[in-house]
Amino acid sequence: MDKFIIETSARHVHVSQADLEVLFGEGYELTHKKDLSQPGQYVTNERVAVVGPKSQFPSVSILGPVRPSTQVEISATDARSIGVVAPIRESGDTKDSGACKIVGPKGEIEISEGVIVAKRHIHMTPADAEKLGVEDKEVVSVKVDTDGRALVFGDVVVRVNPNFALAMHIDTDESNACSATAATMGEIIK
Repeated sequence: MDKFIIETSARHVHVSQADLEVLFGEGYELTHKKDLSQPGQYVTNERVAVVGPKSQFPSVSILGPVRPSTQVEISATDARSIGVVAPIRESGDTKDSGACKIVGPKGEIEISEGVIVAKRHIHMTPADAEKLGVEDKEVVSVKVDTDGRALVFGDVVVRVNPNFALAMHIDTDESNACSATAATMGEIIK
């Protein structure tokens, strides 16, 4: 079987242009800090506070580019620690999801929905999907062999797009469960 990199996706925020301007000022544009593995996606220099009823995370990265709507992706542990509801969803599926306050240097917003725990997923191109024998939106299991914490992740969504790079994304809770490192690899099992 072909193996692929497993990447840990730490808590982060995606913002709409309108919300970015409330948080950072009129006409503000995100500034590039570092490219991510997915083409066109990047970590910005901008950070915001994500505030829940119990606590807050004072310095959360914004990922660029801007999106049609604002979304906060956190782990289940993060959600419990700040007291927010965060259902497990695919990125972009925020209907009836959790709420929080987001605070920037120039202003703050309250989002009534948009807080999620991202469903574990594999990004791949159509060629990757053909080679691996899977289809877009298929749900698979992925075996991860790590020293002392090998495991099989179920319920992994395959996401196929010609603009993707082959990589599986898991959150920090999942990463800790398998002691993932920057070199951790996975393989689809059937």
